Amino acid sequence: MKWKKNYAAIYRAKKELLKPVKHLDKIKLDELVGIDTQKDAIIENTKRFLKGLPSNNVLLWGARGTGKSSLIKAILNKFKKDGLRLIEIDRDDLDDLIEISDLIREKPYKFIIFCDDLSFEEGEKGYKGLKRILEGSIEAPASNIKIYATSNRRHLITEYQKDNEGTKIGNNGEIHYSDSVEEKISLSDRFGLWLSFYHGTQDDYLKVVDFYFKDCEIDKEELYKEALRFAQLRASKSARTAKQFYNTYFNKEMK
Repeated sequence: MKWKKNYAAIYRAKKELLKPVKHLDKIKLDELVGIDTQKDAIIENTKRFLKGLPSNNVLLWGARGTGKSSLIKAILNKFKKDGLRLIEIDRDDLDDLIEISDLIREKPYKFIIFCDDLSFEEGEKGYKGLKRILEGSIEAPASNIKIYATSNRRHLITEYQKDNEGTKIGNNGEIHYSDSVEEKISLSDRFGLWLSFYHGTQDDYLKVVDFYFKDCEIDKEELYKEALRFAQLRASKSARTAKQFYNTYFNKEMK
C-alpha cells in the first residue's frame, strides 16, 4: 500500500489486504448545509490530531440521511494534503483492527479508521476488537490512529429490558448499573467526542435544496412545491433526501 499517493483504502477481510481507493468521493465541507456545529467540532478535533495534540475518537450518531458519513469523507478531502489518511472497515471485520494497527502505527501519516453504521446485536463480539484499539491493552494505542464511526444510535450495542435487572439506586440517588448495562455503555464511552445529528425542520430541508439548485434559473415557488412533494413521498426531509430530489429533478435546461 503506497500511502504517499493513495489517500484512502478499504479493508478487504477475505483477502486480508487494504485496497487503495482510486476514486474518492469529492464532497467538500461547504457542501454540507445545516450541520455547522458538528463541522466545527470535528474540524478542530482533526486539526489537533494532525498536530500531535490530545484528540478524541469520534462517534457521529443520530438520524439517517443527516450527513454523518459525508462529513467524514469531507474531512479527508480537507486534510489529505496535510498527511491525513483514511481506512474504511466493515463492522464485521473489526476483529482485524489489531493487525491493521500493526501495519500502520509506524507510518509517517495520521490515520482515521472509518466504520460506517456501527452497531452490534446481542451476541456479536466484534466490539471487543474495537475496544482494544480505542483504549489499548498491554500495548498503548497507536498515536497516529483515531476511530471515526457513525451510528443511528448512541449506545452501540442493542439494549434489552432484561439488561436492567440488577440496576440499583443508592441512598444518595446514585445509579449503580448492572454489569450487562455497564458493558454496553462502556463502548460508547470510549469515544471522547460525540456528535449528534437530527432531522431538521422544513426550512432546513429547503435550505439544502437551495444549495443544490443555487446556480439554476428556476421558479423557487415551483421548486419548493416539488421538493416538498418529493420529501412527502420519501417520508423524510433530510439532507440526503434533498440530494436525491436534486438528482431526480435537475436537468440541463435549468441553467
